[in-house]
Amino acid sequence: MKKYSMETIVGIFVLAGLICVGYISIKLGNVSLFHRNMYTLYARFSTVEGLLVGNPVEIFGIEEGKVSYVGIDNERQAALVGVSINNGITVYGDATASIKTQGLIGDKYLKIDPGGAEAPLKPGGTITNTSAMPDIEDLIGQYVFGQVKTSPGNRTRNEK
Repeated sequence: MKKYSMETIVGIFVLAGLICVGYISIKLGNVSLFHRNMYTLYARFSTVEGLLVGNPVEIFGIEEGKVSYVGIDNERQAALVGVSINNGITVYGDATASIKTQGLIGDKYLKIDPGGAEAPLKPGGTITNTSAMPDIEDLIGQYVFGQVKTSPGNRTRNEK
């Protein structure tokens, strides 16, 4: 009888350990098992280099959604980004979307300024005012090969 009670206690501890490992994996992996009520908007960009599905969407500096789709709009020859935004957040027709970087070489995220001067966008609507991030590698290459132009007011004493 004592043997079965010891096995039961060990089994309970193993089960509790597995539940803890599962919980920590979900939290650290930023996985959501129960999706909050969200709606989807779209935005077209000339380039979305480095932006991935699952990257955060920030409105007023607060994470209010996730990038849900990244693909190509063949009809308009542009990159199409689907954005899932929490219900209760209103985005208007004059909203602007821009791709930003967290830190100097961090992950990309989508920043939305929700606007307010036009009618609210309906689920499935498209944000038309977008701006992509400049490619840092191209800018560094231009600087290294002397293709960056300086204005006359920005010269040092030695250049005059």
